[in-house]
Amino acid sequence: MFNTGLCNFDTRCNQQDMNALLNFKQGVTDLSGVLSSWTTQLDCCHWKGVICSNITSRVIGISLPCSTTLPSYSDEEDKSHCLTGSIHLSLLLVELEFLDYLNFTNNDFLALQFDYQHNHNCHNLSIPTSRQCVNSSTLRHLDLSFNRNLVINNLKWLPYISTLEYLNLCTVDLSEETNWLQLVTKLSSLSVLAMCDCQLKDLSLSLQYANFTGLQDLDLSFNEFKSELPKWLFNLSSTIRSLYLSNNSLMGHLPKDLLNLQELEDLVMTGNNFDGPIPDWLGHFKHLKTIDLSFNMFSGSIPTNLGNLSTLITLGVGFNTLTGVVSERNLAKLSKLKSLHISSYSTLIFDFDSDWIPPFQLEELTLKFSNPDLPAWLYTQRSIEGLFIFESSFEAPHKFWNLVSSVIELVLQDNSIVANMSNVLLNSTLIVLESNGLKGCLPQLSQQVKIVMLSNNSLSGELSPLLCGHNVSNGKNNLLYLDLSFNNISGGLTNCWKNWKSLVAIHLGSNNLSGKIPSSLGFLSNLTSLYLHENNLHGEIPLSLRNCHSLLTFNVRNNQLSGNIPDWISHGVLALQLRSNHFTGKISPQICEMSSLIVLDISQNTISGHIPNCLGNIKTLLFNNVSRNKLSFKFPLSSSNSYLFFEDSLELVTKGQVLQYEKNLHFMTLIDMSSNNLSGRIPPQMFSLIGLHSLNLSNNKLEGEIPNEIGNMKNLESLDFSTNQLGGVIPDSLSRLSFLGYLNLSFNNLTGKIPSGTQLQGFSVLSYMGNHDLCGPPLTKSCFPDDEHKKRELVHEDGNQFKFWTWFYIGLESGFVTGFLGVCCTIFLNRKLRHAFFKFLYDLKDRIHIMVMTNINRLHNYTGIFHS
Repeated sequence: MFNTGLCNFDTRCNQQDMNALLNFKQGVTDLSGVLSSWTTQLDCCHWKGVICSNITSRVIGISLPCSTTLPSYSDEEDKSHCLTGSIHLSLLLVELEFLDYLNFTNNDFLALQFDYQHNHNCHNLSIPTSRQCVNSSTLRHLDLSFNRNLVINNLKWLPYISTLEYLNLCTVDLSEETNWLQLVTKLSSLSVLAMCDCQLKDLSLSLQYANFTGLQDLDLSFNEFKSELPKWLFNLSSTIRSLYLSNNSLMGHLPKDLLNLQELEDLVMTGNNFDGPIPDWLGHFKHLKTIDLSFNMFSGSIPTNLGNLSTLITLGVGFNTLTGVVSERNLAKLSKLKSLHISSYSTLIFDFDSDWIPPFQLEELTLKFSNPDLPAWLYTQRSIEGLFIFESSFEAPHKFWNLVSSVIELVLQDNSIVANMSNVLLNSTLIVLESNGLKGCLPQLSQQVKIVMLSNNSLSGELSPLLCGHNVSNGKNNLLYLDLSFNNISGGLTNCWKNWKSLVAIHLGSNNLSGKIPSSLGFLSNLTSLYLHENNLHGEIPLSLRNCHSLLTFNVRNNQLSGNIPDWISHGVLALQLRSNHFTGKISPQICEMSSLIVLDISQNTISGHIPNCLGNIKTLLFNNVSRNKLSFKFPLSSSNSYLFFEDSLELVTKGQVLQYEKNLHFMTLIDMSSNNLSGRIPPQMFSLIGLHSLNLSNNKLEGEIPNEIGNMKNLESLDFSTNQLGGVIPDSLSRLSFLGYLNLSFNNLTGKIPSGTQLQGFSVLSYMGNHDLCGPPLTKSCFPDDEHKKRELVHEDGNQFKFWTWFYIGLESGFVTGFLGVCCTIFLNRKLRHAFFKFLYDLKDRIHIMVMTNINRLHNYTGIFHS
């Protein structure tokens, strides 16, 4: 439509337009120099993204979309090279008098500014009412989509641009705007409205009519509507062609009023809560090309009337609770069909004639069925690019693998497939064959394969035929993601990794691999995820892995690896799991330079020495905002405008149990140093990690007191200091950790009363057992009155009272000894007193003798009476 940045030789940029563009540039942050050509030394019609009229030389368009590289191993694409800052929209609209086209899609803008006073025709108006003001803009096309961090609090500026025909705000945060529909309806010329994933909540159910006189495409997908379909939707103009309402929380039956939109070509309502039967009146649409009702709660059978939609290209009724029989009668007239999705969470039976040949050639097919065999007509399809089969049972002979050799995206997941993969060549770009019970040796991979996931099968043999075979060409492989975990693969890891430099993720955990980790893994400079856990690997981690600068997740738990903890691992690593090995030595302070770390698990080794004081330098654990570090691999599907996400997962010990973290891994923050030989005190700096959720230092030789700074860890959910040599009292600050759900302080030398408060008293006796001098609830041992007060004074004060009572008892004992010796000396030195003292002793002896003899005679008398 436009010639971007091109003008005739005799045209020159208008000075007013140039000044406006330069002013706009001032408000934009351009770290990568996208606008480097925007200088006065170059005619602005030759600036990047600027579109000028070949006749008037006036700027009529700005096109600056940002391209990002996919796939990416992150939650979002890397947009560090994209434009950011603010969009000063009113400046562009007023100063660029002939601006017709504006496209800033997929950048990283943060705010949109619209200065009502900037328009000289508008004076102190918050909502425009003047015709002269409203018609001041000529803009017809505005695209701000996929600026995922862009927040627009209100849309009151929209009516100023009354000429808009195309408006795309997808993924822009509009959660604060509750009046969005009423404002958008003021754009009477609008033909395309896309507001998907904008966090909209209100569908204006009370509104009967929406004033869209020329609207053709409406996309409100991925919002937060929790209602039935509104009445204004059924009263849209007869010009409406496409209606996208997928992935909301819409509910109820499909109303027959939808038939008012007779010109409808695309009806997409996937991922909602619609229920009841799929209505047969859907077969009355005359122009419908796409109908997708997948991922809802529809029940009953698939109506045969859908087979009357002769114009249909896409039919999606998958992943509902449909029952009944599907046969050729449902599909016989669909000669233009290219995409078919039939599956059910209930029992869906295929009853196709084995000789039936469909009138269509599919490009994409999704199936989930209850039959023991694949439908025979599948082998007549020669154009399939995407094949997806879930939770079904069938035999896959060689002709099946020959059929899928031309499929670009092959996903067979959670099936019971009878197949030996030893002599199979996989040729698809995307291959997901997880959880199928596949047997035999590993299949061969062609150079076209980018993603291969064969986890949770019964594959055996060695890696060498796959990685080092004669068909492996150095530097020509495109493999990005390799997942062979949970199989029976044996032998070594091989040393052929230099042929697979494109690899981003390697998952080989839970196999029978042995030997050492090969140094050739260091050739994988793009590697972000390395899983070698639960094998029989031994030796040290090779130094060559320091070349894997992009490593985010490194998991080698449950092996027999030895040596020191590697301190050269990428400083950008997010998860480091080395538990249950034979690592020795001390924890190097270099580990504190891993500033992005969210999971550090080095438990069950023989690591010694002190805990480094510098752990407080791990920046991601200082704040409670780690959810941005999502560990997922994003891969675009060529068969549709969607993506597949492969989530990293880790098995972690927290809250006293083993838990599997998958999609929620990026929310978890953990330090586990348990079951080692660590000694010394717990550094107070560790307790500055406010974002930490789980801390386990149990089964070590730690001593000293629990620092009072532990109360800073406001987000702590699990704390285990058991089986150490910690002493002193439990700090009162521990009772302020309101999220603490698990506590274990058992088998230490803690003393005194457990601090009062519902938090610490809510744990069982098991949390405190083995501390003999600990008392108070929930323990049965009571604290004596004032004992706890005295003990805390003795521990925390200057000890003056302790010294006083010590000298008091020493003086009392000395006085007694001195007095006793004084009395003895007086008696023995004075003759009269000495004679009187000895006379008293003789008299006392005689009296005692007479008393004893008298009592003996009485006893004999009583004895005689008893015998008589």
